[in-house]
Amino acid sequence: MEVMIKDPLFFVKPILLLISCFTFINYEVSAQQVKMVDAQATAKTQNLYQNLFKLSKSGMMFGHQDDLAYGVGWWNEADESDVKRITGKYPAVFGWDLGVIETGRHFNIDTVDFKNMRKWIKKAYKMGSINTISWHLNNPVNGANSWDKTPSVKQILPGGEFHATYVDYLDKVADFIKKCKVGFTPIPIVFRPFHEHNGNWFWWGKGLASEEDYIQLYRFTVSYLRDERNIHQLIYAYSPDRSRLDMSTPETSYFYGYPGDDYVDIIGLDNYWDVGHGSNNASIEEQQEQFRKSLELINKIAQEKGKVAALTETGSFGVKDKEWFSKSILEPMEASGDDLKIAWMLVWRNRFRKETFTPYAKHPAVEDFQKFEDEDMTLFSGDFQNVYKNNKPLIK
Repeated sequence: MEVMIKDPLFFVKPILLLISCFTFINYEVSAQQVKMVDAQATAKTQNLYQNLFKLSKSGMMFGHQDDLAYGVGWWNEADESDVKRITGKYPAVFGWDLGVIETGRHFNIDTVDFKNMRKWIKKAYKMGSINTISWHLNNPVNGANSWDKTPSVKQILPGGEFHATYVDYLDKVADFIKKCKVGFTPIPIVFRPFHEHNGNWFWWGKGLASEEDYIQLYRFTVSYLRDERNIHQLIYAYSPDRSRLDMSTPETSYFYGYPGDDYVDIIGLDNYWDVGHGSNNASIEEQQEQFRKSLELINKIAQEKGKVAALTETGSFGVKDKEWFSKSILEPMEASGDDLKIAWMLVWRNRFRKETFTPYAKHPAVEDFQKFEDEDMTLFSGDFQNVYKNNKPLIK
């Protein structure tokens, strides 16, 4: 049977289509203009990292530790959230901790079941929000908790007596992260190991480990998860503590223990000190000024290095100032102007009424928190497009 071909481009169109597909793929690759710690990061992890840059130009995402797990007056209830109860929205960032997963226990240091944690990580991912994980791990030398002050870092490095023990710890973390997926898709996660290392309250902290040994530990941890366990869904955050920064030489102080640009994606800072810490006797105005300077510091470093800046931990224990969110957070940030680009802030958990970091029903700070959520510069879940896609624009 003779076939009449009337379209002169009949044979050309498939070729054009194939070329266009390769062009699209190349565009996706070329869009990755910044260098990540993991050159083999999954496409969604790369998209997330790119979108953190974009979102930080529009506003700052709000995050809350253990938000879906428990709150004031409730525990492990479906779809609950203290933040959502007050603002009508979930946080944009969800914080979790893998503390004591290395012991084989099924729940972490905050008694959050690890299976439930994975369920909530999936929920946050599906709603287009971000998951960030810290790790308050036990001391591999003696099994004591993170706040133990037995020097141990040198002994868990390659060649050390307890290196195998630490590798076993890391394998427990790797096994958990590998299970954080939807179908066959690994969920991108911001991983923040060995935080606040410039303080002396954790066994990996300053004075308990040398700077060189700390750097080696951080680098080994990243390399093992990425290269040995083939985990490519992580974005790595570095986060010293503000209370131990010398603000007369802030950059030099910030880089104590810095493992190098090849091992860091997020230029983070944990700052409870300048936002009403009980031991800080400076006036509100002085604290606001120091808080502003601390954010400008990480913003400057991140921009110079082509990385993302984040306020990786902050908060006021009990939120005793009813205008804390406005006075301690927004006013200093607004004073910095449009050049300040902080991707997110994360406040700590709401475990007990006296240990809350966001307000709950009838708390004095409810109205201020609602105003905080309503500000253009603050981003909660639903205020932006899915961060795991190549969206333009991101802001709704």
